[in-house]
Amino acid sequence: MSPWIVLRSAVVVLALVTHASSAPGQAPAPPTTPPRLTRAESFLGIHFDFHAGADCHEIGKNTTTGMLETILRTVRPDYLQTDCKGHPGFSSYPTKVGNPAPGFVGNPLRLWREVTARHGVALYVHYSGVWDSEAIRQHPNWAAIDASGKANGNATSFWSPYADQLLIPQLRELAGDYGLDGVWVDGECWASVPDYSPAALEAFKKATGIAGIPRKPSDPHWVDFLQFHREAFRGYLRHYLSEVKKTHPGFALCSNWAFTDHMAEPVSVPVDFLSGDYSPEDSVNSARLSGRYLVRQGKPWDLMAWSFGTKPKHQQKTSVQLQREAAVVVALGGGFQAYFTQNRDGSVRLEEIPAMGEVAQFCRARQALCHRSQPVPQVAVLLSTAGHYRRLNGLFNRDLGAVHGVLRALLENRLSVEVVGEHQVTGRLADYPLIVVPEWAYLEAPFRNELVAYGRAGGKLLVVGTEAAEQFLPELDIQIHREAKSLAGSVRTATGLELPVKKGLSTVTLGSKARAFAQWETTNNPANSGRIAVSIAALGQGKIAGVYFPLGQQYARQPSDEARHLVGELTRELFPNPVVKLEGPGEVDVCLARKAGNLLVNLVNAGGPHRTQSILETIPAAGPFTASVRVDQAPKKVTLEPAGRMLPFEYRDGSIQLAVPAVAIHEAIVIHPL
Repeated sequence: MSPWIVLRSAVVVLALVTHASSAPGQAPAPPTTPPRLTRAESFLGIHFDFHAGADCHEIGKNTTTGMLETILRTVRPDYLQTDCKGHPGFSSYPTKVGNPAPGFVGNPLRLWREVTARHGVALYVHYSGVWDSEAIRQHPNWAAIDASGKANGNATSFWSPYADQLLIPQLRELAGDYGLDGVWVDGECWASVPDYSPAALEAFKKATGIAGIPRKPSDPHWVDFLQFHREAFRGYLRHYLSEVKKTHPGFALCSNWAFTDHMAEPVSVPVDFLSGDYSPEDSVNSARLSGRYLVRQGKPWDLMAWSFGTKPKHQQKTSVQLQREAAVVVALGGGFQAYFTQNRDGSVRLEEIPAMGEVAQFCRARQALCHRSQPVPQVAVLLSTAGHYRRLNGLFNRDLGAVHGVLRALLENRLSVEVVGEHQVTGRLADYPLIVVPEWAYLEAPFRNELVAYGRAGGKLLVVGTEAAEQFLPELDIQIHREAKSLAGSVRTATGLELPVKKGLSTVTLGSKARAFAQWETTNNPANSGRIAVSIAALGQGKIAGVYFPLGQQYARQPSDEARHLVGELTRELFPNPVVKLEGPGEVDVCLARKAGNLLVNLVNAGGPHRTQSILETIPAAGPFTASVRVDQAPKKVTLEPAGRMLPFEYRDGSIQLAVPAVAIHEAIVIHPL
């Protein structure tokens, strides 16, 4: 019998004895209803939505108890998320306070709640927040206004009555009348836009004292205008969370992508958990970045895979493909869910569910091992809040090509990497042997100075990109020569490695304290050949290196062996002795973590054409490998999990040496101390 079934059986027995009720703030449940896990306790879920519209006249017609029990029996999730209102703004249940879809056969949401409650499974709903097209159609004055004076047909204004007259009453209805466990609010930070409505402009002038309203990025105070709207979004979140919690304190609320890499900043609103749905196509790389940022945010978190690809058409992914997408998240300590669409009547395509059952078994086998594990600091890639928000011309859209590229190049050199914001590492930079600053054109002075102090105290800094390097000129001991025309050519290292660069080269001359690591061979200006492309300088007891072209952006667009090898050579110079060294064939992510006193070396097979191919039938195994892991003393034992296989090892010179078999999708070397 699986551990999940044993746990569920114990929970049901306990419930029958104690007659447990629903969580605080929820509608009372029948006395024999088993207790449900909170979102903070949860690990595995399934998300369903179908964004009901004016075409939906028979919602609930094919939603049955048997359909829902088949899902629960096949997958055994901790929670389900089902549709209740999508971006069009029509509610897919017979709401009394919102805008219901045209027609219903019964009350399907009531059935979802009854069945999940009977099985001790939590139920959340998908609800589109800021994006509500029907609310704007009915109330044009609720729309945000663009710089030309045109109303936005989708995004509501933070200064409109939308939250008080629709959002809050409807969330209270879901919490109270339906006894749901919580809501996953979609279409929020990423759908928010700058607002030029009279109320918004008046509030901006009052808050800032700025009379002139910027209309485009080149106008004065554009950054102030965007920051003002970001705070307005936080205020909107605080308001509706506070109001719902007053009446239903046990109702768990999450705003999709808030306080993630979409909204890369400290958590300043009391959401109950963090979540986001990563890219349906380049899913592995999307999850790699999002998970590494979320793990240090201090909140329960999960990530959602799309169970299907969208290009060139809707196609369901294979179970092995979804298992790998789950592994990226699970290896980082996060929870996992997958998204399946519903039919236009709200029913579920049961033929798609068996694959999720296989994914669930894969995840459950790793839950005790990985869930809520904590990363061991090795390499930190800076996702700067200040730099990110200065770069954007919207509120919370993404522009993270440089971070994506640098992260991917580091992972493909088998380094254990975190993605961190200033707030996550201020005061503890020394925990990380290597910190990478990837092409940020702006850093706030106090944090920039903290980075320098970290280097002087023995840390290693890698600064990528000309604009980032310009903030560290004295430390790098360089002069940068801006060119009227962007140079193109090749970067050549002392080992003979040659990397073509299509654009963005800057020429650099060194001071007496710096040394060249790589030079240019330029194609459109031979006179510049021999100038410096990468340099390294001593910085107190540490080192600082600079890369004077957009390496991260180039690698994100077009990864290459040459660029990966350049990053490998450079990081080995700066960080020659990582905790884990792995040798063997194949592409594998190394995620170093701790849990329950054990050291975990997670190995995630990241090979195959996942960046360019939507559907993968198979994934070639990576390895076998030989591994060296630095530890303070010889361990009690070393196992390969989740199978529990004993791994023979030798301990010498402060490291264990061992052989690791091929990795199909995910395995973890677990080092058990004495």
